[in-house]
Amino acid sequence: MSDASDLPEGPGLPERPDLPEAPALPEGYEFSADTARVDVDRVHGWLSSDAYWALGRPRDKHERAMASSLNFGVYATESGEQVAYARVVTDRALFAWLADVYVDPSVRGKGLGTAFVGRIRDHLAPLGLSRLLLATEDAHEVYARLGFRPLERPEQYMAHSFE
Repeated sequence: MSDASDLPEGPGLPERPDLPEAPALPEGYEFSADTARVDVDRVHGWLSSDAYWALGRPRDKHERAMASSLNFGVYATESGEQVAYARVVTDRALFAWLADVYVDPSVRGKGLGTAFVGRIRDHLAPLGLSRLLLATEDAHEVYARLGFRPLERPEQYMAHSFE
């Protein structure tokens, strides 16, 4: 599986006054870009049974997606239990797609999701990407707090669906 911990070291966020600062993770939680820490069983269970975009996703397809992506997690520091997951599909130079962002229902409402996505965004910053895209039905305000906004010219974008 691809590991986000091997990204180039850099000074962090480029000087961008328009880029909102990401909130800190709540006390008792830690961010990791180490794919080896991902609880694949737990993540597949979350996504295939509770995430509207991945309901019924087969385990083999989930594992292939993870293997081709940078994988991120948030973990309870005391127990080490994974409480959030996301992955990024990227060429590591120009483009990235944020996908499968999921926070366990037992820890929602603590600001963990916003802080998590902010850490992912900041982790990717040294790559110098032109854009980081995502799709959401119900979390626009979470992403807007971190500088995401609707496409400026959506008429330029197209998609092909195999489903």
